[in-house]
Amino acid sequence: MSPRAVNPPVPAATDPALIRNFCIIAHIDHGKSTLADRMLQITGIVSDRDMRAQYLDRMDIERERGITIKSQAVRMPWQLGDTSYALNMIDTPGHVDFSYEVSRSLAACEGAILLVDAAQGIEAQTLANLYLALENDLEIIPVLNKIDLPAADPDKYAKELADLIGGSPDDVLKVSGKTGVGVEELLDRVVERIPAPTGVADAPPRAMIFDSVYDSYRGVVTYVRMIDGKLNPRERIQMMSTRATHEILEIGVSAPEPLPTKGLGVGEVGYLITGVKDVRQSKVGDTVTTAAKSATEPLAGYTEPLPMVFSGLYPIDGSDYPELREALDKLKLSDAALVYEPETSVALGFGFRAGFLGLLHLEIVTERLRREFGLDIINTAPSVVYEVTTEDKKTVTVTNPSEFPTGAKIAEVREPMVRAAILAPKDYVGTIMELCQSRRGTLLGMEYLGEDRVEIRYNMPLGEIVFDFFDQLKSKTAGYASLDYEPTGDQAADLVKVDILLQGEQVDAFSAIVHREKAYAYGVLMTGRLRELIPRQQFEVPIQAAIGARIIARESIRAMRKDVLAKCYGGDISRKRKLLEKQKEGKKRMKMVGRVEVPQEAFIAALSGDTEGKEAKKK
Repeated sequence: MSPRAVNPPVPAATDPALIRNFCIIAHIDHGKSTLADRMLQITGIVSDRDMRAQYLDRMDIERERGITIKSQAVRMPWQLGDTSYALNMIDTPGHVDFSYEVSRSLAACEGAILLVDAAQGIEAQTLANLYLALENDLEIIPVLNKIDLPAADPDKYAKELADLIGGSPDDVLKVSGKTGVGVEELLDRVVERIPAPTGVADAPPRAMIFDSVYDSYRGVVTYVRMIDGKLNPRERIQMMSTRATHEILEIGVSAPEPLPTKGLGVGEVGYLITGVKDVRQSKVGDTVTTAAKSATEPLAGYTEPLPMVFSGLYPIDGSDYPELREALDKLKLSDAALVYEPETSVALGFGFRAGFLGLLHLEIVTERLRREFGLDIINTAPSVVYEVTTEDKKTVTVTNPSEFPTGAKIAEVREPMVRAAILAPKDYVGTIMELCQSRRGTLLGMEYLGEDRVEIRYNMPLGEIVFDFFDQLKSKTAGYASLDYEPTGDQAADLVKVDILLQGEQVDAFSAIVHREKAYAYGVLMTGRLRELIPRQQFEVPIQAAIGARIIARESIRAMRKDVLAKCYGGDISRKRKLLEKQKEGKKRMKMVGRVEVPQEAFIAALSGDTEGKEAKKK
């Protein structure tokens, strides 16, 4: 704790001139959460006894993986000269899949700390978050972190950072979130450089909801940033989009544990609890006002996030469907970028078609459903949204391969495109270009950010990125490359739907929309994988991959046969032949009535690309 930390630790509602609202933005793993930990300690808001690493990361999954998934707001006191200030800090995620969390946090702030690792330099997400901050017209404070590392090169990267945002390398602060060096100077810089919030104190109250979470004991906890006016405990508030009214049971600030106060005034960031259990009544981006003196104009809110990747979520036990729906409703509250709607599958039963911002987002949501709600679920292979136009000029939006029009002549299929920015050392340029071209990428340009770092920009189909592109990129560049992408519209492509048939019957869960050149490879892969995973039946089962009526790949699961000749010791060959013919007729009849049951494990293994099933079978 610094001697300049203020006591009592958290001031009550303050004059807006003494408030500073800021967030920390950076690429993944550049030390945002560690720097936030040091700020909490130095300002005395968290005692040394209670301190733990990644203090603001509340979920087990965040702590295990060392990544931030949810933004967290916290209020800290700080003394500069004889004046005590209230600093509202928001720690934001770094991964591209959670950029919607970052954009909402930026809208609640007047300034941002742009954090760069002094050993790695500027990465793709650093640039993306910087542009987001500049769009929101925020004051940027450039900071180099991890200067205590042996591999750190602060002078080189300070120049790189100064060139990027304009200014002198001397303006770039050098800190270590781990040891606390330079953090006090950074807090002083925040007070000096970031402007105080502005708003009309005696106007009708308006507060922006920038986040919300579900608490099983207290209902919905809504996090707001006050723009105008004041909100008080026991006041009746109104949500401007739904016109629903509630009574404020508790109002306060996060410090970092919830701390009730006598109200929130202009520029303050805090939370409201109204006891509402219906999660749909607290929409992120909505404006809160009072029922008695309500505002007429709502705040601008946020643009709705566009889901980039779709996947089906199905409970393994069909009776868990209502629990899955309730769990998704609650997750939607703390994850505003999650989109879902009910759907049914012939193979998997009732479930939901969910939209995500990327593959990590999908992985985190399914993991949270398993951990926090105890649900066993299957998620189908990720797909993106296609626009299919038939020759009779009908346009169909396809989020699931089963929606692809069959029996109609296809005039055009349009797929979503993204502009990908890859930052890497110059030695890997050839490898990266080779990988991007194999994924149907078109080079847009290259730019050197320093002597040895290059930014390569490609126009690529989103469908080629969502599977394993990032993993491939990391492995081919020894982990040095970083990726960021943004949607740029759609374009026509030669895409086909590949169906997987089991004994002539289509299994909708295994269908995929792929480029014609890759259709054969997908067909061979899936038929081979299913031959290993589906148990042998009493009759032979053909597994086929087809485009329309044309078969492009085939494997067979051989029949299990009873040894009908076991009882024949020598004797006439005609007796043996008669028994074998009888068995053959029985197999034919069985094939006509028999149905192939695909076990759940085969679905999970085939859809997740898991090859453990194959290895186990071989052993």
